[in-house]
Amino acid sequence: MASSTAANLWVLLGLGIAGVLLAAKRLRRPARPDNGAFIARLELLPPPQPPPPQARHPLTGLCFAIADAFHVSGYITSFGSLEWAKTHDAATQTSLVVSSLVDGGAMCVGKTVIDEMAFSIHGENKHFGTPTNPAAPDRVPGGCSSGSAVAVAAGIVDFSLGIDTIGGVRVPGSYCGVLAFRPSHAVVPNNGVIPVAPSLDAIGWFARDPSVLRRVGHLLLRLPYADIRQPRHFYIADDCFEMSKVHARRLTQLVTKSVEKLFGRQVLGHVNLENYLASRIPSLRNNSNGRGDKFSSLLALSRAMQFLHKYEFKDQHMEWINSVKPAVDACIVGNLSDDGELTINNSQDARKEVRAALGALLKDDGILVIPTVLGCPPKLNARELSSEDYNVQTSCLTSLASMSGCCQVTVPLGTHDKCPVSVSLIARHGGDRFLLDTIQTIYATIEEQVDVLAKSNVSSKQAMSEEAAEAAKEKGNIAFKEKQWQKAINFYTEAIKLNNKVATYYSNRAAAFLELASYRQAEADCTSAIDIDPKIVKAYLRRGTAREMLGYYKEAVDDFSHALVLEPMNKTAGVAINRLKKLFP
Repeated sequence: MASSTAANLWVLLGLGIAGVLLAAKRLRRPARPDNGAFIARLELLPPPQPPPPQARHPLTGLCFAIADAFHVSGYITSFGSLEWAKTHDAATQTSLVVSSLVDGGAMCVGKTVIDEMAFSIHGENKHFGTPTNPAAPDRVPGGCSSGSAVAVAAGIVDFSLGIDTIGGVRVPGSYCGVLAFRPSHAVVPNNGVIPVAPSLDAIGWFARDPSVLRRVGHLLLRLPYADIRQPRHFYIADDCFEMSKVHARRLTQLVTKSVEKLFGRQVLGHVNLENYLASRIPSLRNNSNGRGDKFSSLLALSRAMQFLHKYEFKDQHMEWINSVKPAVDACIVGNLSDDGELTINNSQDARKEVRAALGALLKDDGILVIPTVLGCPPKLNARELSSEDYNVQTSCLTSLASMSGCCQVTVPLGTHDKCPVSVSLIARHGGDRFLLDTIQTIYATIEEQVDVLAKSNVSSKQAMSEEAAEAAKEKGNIAFKEKQWQKAINFYTEAIKLNNKVATYYSNRAAAFLELASYRQAEADCTSAIDIDPKIVKAYLRRGTAREMLGYYKEAVDDFSHALVLEPMNKTAGVAINRLKKLFP
């Protein structure tokens, strides 16, 4: 009976330990290989190099990944959904753009995570997990092409492909701090790519290096190499920067200083995009709901884009959703309801008009500068992601290129609050080569300006901290004179937190500790002060006093003697040494 009871106890104990381990495993987010960017690894190898004197393949030595909306022969394209994968067969042909890149000398190494059915711009996926943003691990990577952006940002591949319908390449490029290019609508063939909303869809790509971005663009756009054409106009969309949660001047000055340095101040201009669109696009007035919003035209353009997005998405995929009845994410279902106030004709009219309007503004040699997104990437699982204001305002910015079909490049501008920030450059529809050439020319200078700003920010922050630390020290001195010992300690502690490189702060705090008979704390503070400044006499005197009170008489004599070496006429040190020698000869 006893042995049976013991056995049961061991079983219960084992189950308990197993339960604890299982709970711990669930609580801890395990580190995933490749930042969770990939759903499948594969190898599509380029053909052999042509014999001399023919040129080598243009993308030789580069590797890339593709979002899981591109078909690869022999592989099932899951389209961000396990249920989609279960109900579709493996592809029989590889996407034309993927084949072109491989034939151009690059090696394809895998398929990457996208948002479910490539619908959202957040980067979260319940089926395959949300890829970890290498630039800000506690933030979303952005979507829909989250895995492709993460693979580039983590340095796993040289470039990657994604789908951009309402921001699916531009947004994750901004959130992960990499270059992201959305080409003009319909200039890159989408054969072998699952459509989302065909009138808005564009195949985009990510890279860390502008020369790689340009090389990929030249191949996909089938552009001959020629002399780089310089921009003659840069238009800063001031009202769009007002929407940004990052200080507008911090973003725009990096661009304006770079432009001035390379092209001269005369090419810089400013535009109120809201007013410009309102005067040029009559169909937007029909979609503005009659509201007097500050950004009514941009909001109307955003609404028109969202209407086309869901209208065409339903046309492409509603039959599958109705027949399979998958557990589709709520963000998709909630966005598929009818919007009776808009019509397909109004939305398509807006597309034509905004393309004409931006074409008239930018012509062949103009660049429009806007913020890519509202600011820093939202935190994982943040309420902000489901906020209508967040989604509408972000769509205001992404709708410009999506609706006009213009080309746009996301340009990283360093960090703000330890998160990536960016701006975007937009050129007219068909101006892809011009935009790729411009980013190739300007990117190194922008990086220089980012470094200059970062150093100046560090210097100004350091100066402010040092000034605040001195103010706290002075308050501590006043409290000390008034014999408010603990208050003095608090002020000195504040000074140390602001600037822990000043010996006086530790020495002064030690004096206050001595008054409270806190001898060990006083000794420790004096030691810290001496480590910073070995010639600080008061710290030796105060440490000597603390050690004398603690009974460390020999060490106390050494401290007083050291003070006397530094200041031979110091009476306090001489008196202390004589006293200790008389007591302990």
